Amino acid sequence: MSQNVVTYKRPPLLKALKRDMQLHFWKYVLIIPILVYLALFCYKPMYGLVIAFKNYKPARGIWGSKWVGFTWFETFFKDPYFFRLLRNTFRLSAYSILFGFPAPIILALLLNEVSNNKFKRTVQTITYMPYFISLVVACSIIKIYCQADGLFSQIGQFFGAPAQNLLIDPNKFTPIYVISGIWQNIGWNSIIYLAALSGIDQEQYEAARIDGANRFEQVLHVTIPGILPTIMILFIMRMGSILNVGYEKILLLYTDATFETADVFSTYTYRMGLQSQKYSLSTAVGLFNTMVNIVFLLFTNWLSTKTTESGLF
Repeated sequence: MSQNVVTYKRPPLLKALKRDMQLHFWKYVLIIPILVYLALFCYKPMYGLVIAFKNYKPARGIWGSKWVGFTWFETFFKDPYFFRLLRNTFRLSAYSILFGFPAPIILALLLNEVSNNKFKRTVQTITYMPYFISLVVACSIIKIYCQADGLFSQIGQFFGAPAQNLLIDPNKFTPIYVISGIWQNIGWNSIIYLAALSGIDQEQYEAARIDGANRFEQVLHVTIPGILPTIMILFIMRMGSILNVGYEKILLLYTDATFETADVFSTYTYRMGLQSQKYSLSTAVGLFNTMVNIVFLLFTNWLSTKTTESGLF
């Protein structure tokens, strides 16, 4: 007895897109400004990357400048400061990820266990506030507190440490940078985890309680697995910018005494590009930075997909 097998034939891409646009016309209209923004400010400037392979002269323009191939990359790799920049950038970024990435997760988990809504809102407000402080103002506060007669130095003296300006000690720059970064961002970054926590099915907690799980076991076996996809997506995105250590904060905090531990790729690019007018060299450094970030992004996404089945793509 023969059976007729009905096979589904997928419509052509253009036909499916046209039908979807007809069904969701106004949603596509709302997307247009975003697409225009991305085209003008994200994709159009990318043609300027060719500067990294030319001896760029502003008077001659990009296409009129002489092609030099990988000369600027070789110059950068042979620079005596290259390994110092690489070490400092990876160290600051690694410590920021190691201590800064889990901090908002822990805060969100703690707030999720608080039953007093007034106390919870108060803590949220206090932790959100530093994010909205101007970076210049925040760095000024850090400088004042780190002076020889500042708050942190006085606390150190209470425990027997000598009075000193903490920002002129190369060994203390990394802890100051990382801890201040946590202070600035912990509250704001916890918002997305709190949103993910609100989406966990409450019946899972009820089932865990019936099975005899205490509060800690509920967090361990219900809460954390529930927000794990969100954690992994944000971790992948963070690893995709591992060499993007912001130059603004470092420029505002570092001194000649802390160059050995504070100078990173972004500050080097700033000096070469804007102060020394070596535009081709700074573009080459930026391109190298981007390529390394892409490698880390792809590797972390692959590892996350293999281990947790959560990934960006």
